[in-house]
Amino acid sequence: MGKESLKIVTIGGGSSYTPELIEGYILRKDQLPIREIVLVDIEEGKEKLETVGEMAKRQIKAAGLDWKVTLTLDRFEALKDADYVTTQFRVGLLDARVKDERIPLSHGVLGQETNGAGGMFKAFRTIPVILDIIDDMREQCPDAWLVNFTNPAGMVTEAAIKHGGWERTLGLCNVPIGHTKGGAEALNMPEEDLFFHYAGINHFHWHRVWDKEGNERTQEIIDVLYNPESEARGDMENIHAAKFLYEQVKDLEMLPCGYHRYYYIEDVMLDHSIEEFKEGKTRAQVVKETERRLFELYKDPELDHKPEELTQRGGTHYSDAACEIIASIQNDKHTEMVVSTKNNGTITDLPYDAAVEVSGVVTGKGFVPYNWGAFENPAARGMLQVMKGMEETVIRAAITGDYGAALQAFTVNPLVPAGQTAKTLLDQMLYAHKDYLPQFADKIKEIEENQPEDVQYVDELMKSN
Repeated sequence: MGKESLKIVTIGGGSSYTPELIEGYILRKDQLPIREIVLVDIEEGKEKLETVGEMAKRQIKAAGLDWKVTLTLDRFEALKDADYVTTQFRVGLLDARVKDERIPLSHGVLGQETNGAGGMFKAFRTIPVILDIIDDMREQCPDAWLVNFTNPAGMVTEAAIKHGGWERTLGLCNVPIGHTKGGAEALNMPEEDLFFHYAGINHFHWHRVWDKEGNERTQEIIDVLYNPESEARGDMENIHAAKFLYEQVKDLEMLPCGYHRYYYIEDVMLDHSIEEFKEGKTRAQVVKETERRLFELYKDPELDHKPEELTQRGGTHYSDAACEIIASIQNDKHTEMVVSTKNNGTITDLPYDAAVEVSGVVTGKGFVPYNWGAFENPAARGMLQVMKGMEETVIRAAITGDYGAALQAFTVNPLVPAGQTAKTLLDQMLYAHKDYLPQFADKIKEIEENQPEDVQYVDELMKSN
């Protein structure tokens, strides 16, 4: 039925973010002729899917709309004739994130959802699944757009485009939205009166800012946000708001991403993470409690709107941005956004076929990026190239199950100490996530048979969770 009547499928439909996604569609009801929204999940997520699905139905009814909402565990059938597919799933659920954080931190190494060892393992678990989804889409909805906000969004998007061959893929992150709002606030100006130019890779981008008269305002924002007298600002809900080093940011002549804290002030961030670990309050553990409270709210048969508590989850604006991408493609709106997409020469310092996160406009034919060119700051350029090399290696390991590639990725990653620590971490995390890593099955069996100390260590650690 094409553009006259839309079917939108969300994989990971039982996510706590889904009410924001539904709200975003409702806000764009005049732009999106939706006939059906299909929420898909797995057996382990069935209860959450039913809870969120009923809430979605209440939201749509309260808005006076007649959209059909379908809940299913059958992904293949759900994708039949879809126009847009959004992905927001977590392989291994939040318990896997707990392992991603606690195992590295138990060794004094950063454990984080998308950075360091944890981020690499999330990619190992997720990339084979996104490629399976694409296989299903190729058969069931060959013309559909894939809008991914499953983390690590950059690597998942690159795998989808480069290895899955799905050119109609756009990756989303809420971080640039927060930074844009923060930059406008620092200048005490409306966002629409400023131009924000982002470039880099997901959770590792920088940006510059101009006003409508063509005056660059980047250094002014740096001075407001990062001078020694300013208070540290929490530009993100889900990571510690430690202060960047003013002289370093000033030298960059660009504004950093909030996640750059893990690289520019690694010691401060690691110390804070270790303290959280010792107190049993890693981010994953906090999120599990937040989600528990959210789903209790969602069960209320009177609740028919997104609750304010969802902002505590750390993903505010993700879902709304996904809705705007769909609306902009559907209506050729040329909405200015920041997405992960195929480089195609946008950043000359990175491979042509790599995924990059950059500014541009979303049109009826997809995303058109604004050219960035080369990074003038050699330190930023060097760090970016190392990180992209790491990502490419992670993706290769995730697809092939090559242990040597996985170890190479751990060695290249700046947040993992190279050598025996990297190998020990890799082996322990492979064992910990064995149910979700079939591509590494032979190596995991070897670890279980020959490295009982690693197996025992992980089992004891997770018992103490």
